[in-house]
Amino acid sequence: MPKRVLLGTVQSDASDKTVRVRVNRRFKHPLYKKYIVRSKNYLAHDEANAYKVGDQVRIQECRPLSKRKTWEVVGKAGDEAGSA
Repeated sequence: MPKRVLLGTVQSDASDKTVRVRVNRRFKHPLYKKYIVRSKNYLAHDEANAYKVGDQVRIQECRPLSKRKTWEVVGKAGDEAGSA
């Protein structure tokens, strides 16, 4: 089964080898038909501490690396090398 890939913005890079990424999703309300934006934060593994606050990044599912960290940063959102 393919791994999920999400696009988001780095919100925090305070932890060592970890970044907090906010991922927004947009959907239409079933009754009111208005678009709603919901966001969720994910902890992602960043081995080289290369990404800083405000960077648009692509994250991918991986094995559990800690209690809450089950994603890894693949690359910046605009990079073609990050997409496989």
